[in-house]
Amino acid sequence: MSTRPVSRAPVLVWLRHDLRLHDHAPWRAALGDGRPAVPVYCIDPRHFALDARLGVPKAGPFRARFLLESLQDLRGRARSLGGDLVVRVGHPETVLPALARAIGATAIHAHAEVTSEEDAVTYGVATALQRDGIGLRIWSGHTLVHGEDLPFDVADLPETFTAFRRVVEREVTIREPLPAPTALPPLPVGLDAGELPTLASLGLTEPEADARQLFVPRGGETAGLERLDAWTWTADALRTYKQTRNGLLAPNDSSHFSPWLALGCVSARRIHADVVRYERTRVRNDDTHWLVVELLWRDYFRFVAEQEGTRLFARGGVQGLRFPWRDLQDADARADFERWTTGTTGFPLVDAAMRELRATGFTSNRARQNVASFLTRVLGIDWRRGAAWFESWLVDYDVASNWGNWQYVAGVGHDVRGFRFFNVYKQALDYDPDATFIRHWLPELAHLPPALAHRPEQSREPVAYPAPMVELHTAAQANERRYARIAGGGSNGASNRGSSPRFAKRKA
Repeated sequence: MSTRPVSRAPVLVWLRHDLRLHDHAPWRAALGDGRPAVPVYCIDPRHFALDARLGVPKAGPFRARFLLESLQDLRGRARSLGGDLVVRVGHPETVLPALARAIGATAIHAHAEVTSEEDAVTYGVATALQRDGIGLRIWSGHTLVHGEDLPFDVADLPETFTAFRRVVEREVTIREPLPAPTALPPLPVGLDAGELPTLASLGLTEPEADARQLFVPRGGETAGLERLDAWTWTADALRTYKQTRNGLLAPNDSSHFSPWLALGCVSARRIHADVVRYERTRVRNDDTHWLVVELLWRDYFRFVAEQEGTRLFARGGVQGLRFPWRDLQDADARADFERWTTGTTGFPLVDAAMRELRATGFTSNRARQNVASFLTRVLGIDWRRGAAWFESWLVDYDVASNWGNWQYVAGVGHDVRGFRFFNVYKQALDYDPDATFIRHWLPELAHLPPALAHRPEQSREPVAYPAPMVELHTAAQANERRYARIAGGGSNGASNRGSSPRFAKRKA
């Protein structure tokens, strides 16, 4: 009896927001086929194109630098196991089919993406591959809760996070992370791995170091796992996480895992596994549980994005709310937006956070909520402009979490409970009572006592700091009246909700 020879045709592993070796279903599946697995990352020039409205690139220098660091680290880790990482600059729907043809690949494995631009690229790749008879296999792997373990269809996602969380905590067992490979095959003979671009070649300038930045994340799986170990185990910070997570300045007040989660250098399930081990060996309390809750928030926004499709980016949000947002074609709105982006609003908490963002690519979750509320609820400016500004500047930008959170704060997303706004004066007193954060990022207020640093306009001595650009409560109340007229008139567009077709179907 003749034995049929085993095909040695290679398969591609298309990397996107999953720059790691551990807990990686596509890589594991490709290696399990017994054929050479070729990992490839396409640096898409569209990610660095200029946003014409804002005058900034979609991905700014902090995120781009973190990406290049992560690619360099992954390449080094792959080479240490006998493999390599192929890097190309170009559109994936052009680059990947050409690469597959060049090396005779018979399949491509990739993690699922769920938002519209990413879906469009996935569809373009799949269409081009289909013409050559090459399959595209899509896997679930970005969330803590595996997509197929949800006790409901994404189309039936609960309207509120609380309801989602209760069902998940009651009915879902979190899977263990997949182990990292211990060896990788070399690239096919003659295949050039490619050089990593520089920030300059992407049209970006290296951001200047700022001595005030107390925590500087370095891209890559190596640094991400080091941070997980240092924060959880060495600093023992997990045991007090819920008590400190709203801190505005200290590096260990929050985990700072978000940059590595956003680019997939560390998986949510890997973090969860450490939490479980910590609870078994050190302490299990409300603080340890709350880190898992935050990971579930991340999941929820991703499932919302999958459910809602392009409504995640619509002016009226998933609610279809016809609020009369001010937009940037209006000169006054543009001037107000510029004061917000430059941290010159005259509201110290807002200004400190926005200057920190420009200087470092980061500001805390508490600060993000406050500046988003100020832009939308006080200034009445289109929430999408703020979301796009964050997209450019945040080192930890995650499309679903960013746009979902902005919708939530602006009152056009899930879990709408009327008009809510953050009183930035009260928030500053609650979370920065000694004005430590404010005086750290606003040097013109550093000499003032806390009470005046919070309200410098009340100082009897001249202060080189702008007066408040609006009266906080008057501006918020005007927007509240507009909101009440729209919501009360039944024109919130709730009947338009529903799911849009998805390309990326989850696999086991």
